[in-house]
Order: sequence, then C-alpha cells, then structure tokens
Amino acid sequence: MKNIQYDNDIYNTIRRNIKKTRKEKGITAAELAEMVDLSHDFIRQIESEKIKANFSVDTFYRIAIALDVSLDKLIEK
Repeated sequence: MKNIQYDNDIYNTIRRNIKKTRKEKGITAAELAEMVDLSHDFIRQIESEKIKANFSVDTFYRIAIALDVSLDKLIEK
C-alpha cells in the first residue's frame, strides 16, 4: 500500500500561492477582490498567515479562475 503524504498546513500553502501568483500577474489584492466579488479586507485575510482566515472551496475556485491558474497550481508546495 502506498504511503500517502498530506500537507498538514494546506491553508498556508494555498495562501502563499495565491499571493505569489497574484503578484506575478501584477494584480493588486483590491483588484483580485473586485474580480471575485469579495471585500479587499477578506482577500488580505486569506493571504495573511497571521490571521488564519479559512475560506470555502467556492472562494478558492473563484480565485483560481480570476488568476487564470488551475486549482492544483495553488496547492503545490
């Protein structure tokens, strides 16, 4: 049987990848918030490793679409 490796800190992995991808694409947090119809403050919370705001699969999906990346790109370690 294969030994499965889980990312024990998946939310922080996603947070870092969202922020990194957003910056690479030259999109501000405010612009991303507008694209996905969320508040700028909530996007900042999602990207912050200090606040630890959880987000839904729907939010995760909408951010991936707005950033034009696949979901798996945002969960890569």
